Amino acid sequence: MVLGVVRILLGPSGADRGAATDLVFFGFVILIALLGVRLSTTLLVDIVLVATLVGLLAAISLARLTAGGKR
Repeated sequence: MVLGVVRILLGPSGADRGAATDLVFFGFVILIALLGVRLSTTLLVDIVLVATLVGLLAAISLARLTAGGKR
């Protein structure tokens, strides 16, 4: 995740920054999932599910933005 933050700060293009943002975001989601397993709580599993769906939609939107709206 540290290398992803470095890429966000120093990335030469928007696509590099977007990919690094996805990497850091999903790394954070994985940490939350591991915490949920460790604490044996179902609330964090629901949070991970919603965060994953939001992250997927954000990744798709960013891909369309960097492609210029083309399919």
